[in-house]
Amino acid sequence: MDTKEKQIANEQQHLTQAHEYRAGWSFYLVLAGVVTTVGSSLPVGYNIGVVNTPAEVIKTFCNESFVSRYNLPLNDTWLNVLWSSIVSIFIVGGCTGSILGSVLADRLGRKMATIATSALSIAGAALFLTCRAANSVEMLILGRLLVGLAGGLTTSIVPMYLTELSPPRLTGAMGVACPMGVNVGVLVGQLMGLNFLLGGVDDWPYLLSIYALLVIICLPILFILPESPKYLFIIKSNESTSIKELSRLRGASCSVLSEELEMLHEERRAAQTAASADGGWGMARVAAEPRLRLPLLLVCSMQAGQQTSGINAVFYYSQTIFKQAGLSESSAQYATIGCGFINVCTAALMLYLLPRKGRRPLLLGSALSAAVCLAALAGAMTCIETVSWMPYMCMIAVLLYVLVYGFGLGPIPYFIASEMFEVGPRPAAMAWGSLANWGGNFLVGMCFPTMRRLIGPYSFLVFSAITGALFLFVRSYLPETRGSSPSQVWQQCARGLRSRAGRAAPRV
Repeated sequence: MDTKEKQIANEQQHLTQAHEYRAGWSFYLVLAGVVTTVGSSLPVGYNIGVVNTPAEVIKTFCNESFVSRYNLPLNDTWLNVLWSSIVSIFIVGGCTGSILGSVLADRLGRKMATIATSALSIAGAALFLTCRAANSVEMLILGRLLVGLAGGLTTSIVPMYLTELSPPRLTGAMGVACPMGVNVGVLVGQLMGLNFLLGGVDDWPYLLSIYALLVIICLPILFILPESPKYLFIIKSNESTSIKELSRLRGASCSVLSEELEMLHEERRAAQTAASADGGWGMARVAAEPRLRLPLLLVCSMQAGQQTSGINAVFYYSQTIFKQAGLSESSAQYATIGCGFINVCTAALMLYLLPRKGRRPLLLGSALSAAVCLAALAGAMTCIETVSWMPYMCMIAVLLYVLVYGFGLGPIPYFIASEMFEVGPRPAAMAWGSLANWGGNFLVGMCFPTMRRLIGPYSFLVFSAITGALFLFVRSYLPETRGSSPSQVWQQCARGLRSRAGRAAPRV
């Protein structure tokens, strides 16, 4: 009798523990965050931030290559055209990778698509390393195209993979991992371009390719990471493997994962119902689906707004501003690196803030503050030559802008689609968002030089107006996604632009 009572007590204790179980940080979840941040996201930022330092040296190489191979010397105009092509082909690759991301994520799986992306990054680095020895500008351009393609795939797939691995209460913290990796990569690219590291005249092939060491180190670890249980369960209908991967990911037995398993069943039923109505979820269907129209507009506007807020233009101008404030050439370079360091620190702080403050208030505060800082920067720069203390106001405006950008505009757009869309349409929505991000980057890159020539500092008023418009749109339509399921989010957005979803969604 005592033995039977003991058995009953143990069963009751087990049921109680199962009911109280809350998934948190596990070994594989942390490992996935670290490996994808270091081996996938960081190289994207590195390839964005590294090209400015060796620009003149690479132009000289291009001219010498054309003279030796084609007997065709390039004047300054054609050299600038060629250099613009080398820079912009990265963005073309990014846009292409964004479109392909939804296809690869569903065909190969989230993990294997990330592995394929790493292979592209390594191939690009190999071309950078050997292009000078081969005296080939074409290899340099192809390398930039491949790393751009890898970048587009990364920003489309990695945030989705990490948020699908996460328990609901940690999706925000894991969603920050990708943008934080990009920010760290930009900072590392700036640091490696310093003269005492790889900024020497003969070092540019090594400067462009050294990021591959991190990719090569992380690639084998990607193979041992779990595949997304949601992908296996909902897209592939492989229930047994999905449950095994979920148990391995959480570091807990299946018996205590009943709540997550029930959520997977609900999402699969919803996905099957939607898919049976009109086939699978391609990018065209997601764009045409009325109930997804407002969430998709929100995702694309936030992703494009992140770039058209002028962050790259501010970084471009920052070194000039710091020099006009009295800093030497090297000190201005270090100050610009300091801006990148602020960007990284705020992204790290978001790991703490997002689970506690939510997405909506942080994004709104960031957008409004950024619009004010950009307007102040425009005003200060118009007086920078006439008022002695105005360069210091410019410095303050730049530093404040970089700070407030990192508290919302920087990280949140990267992962918000994974919280607004169910598993079926999620890859296509992430691909649309990534495409909008790279498209915004391309638009700023193409228009900013002309704007700077025509209206000078007032360019930042344009960025301020765009960021202010984003604030108003998000304020009107974005619901709080923290603690809400995607179905609850889209129900608030179901009436499209007639919705007023800018209120807290119900908690699960």
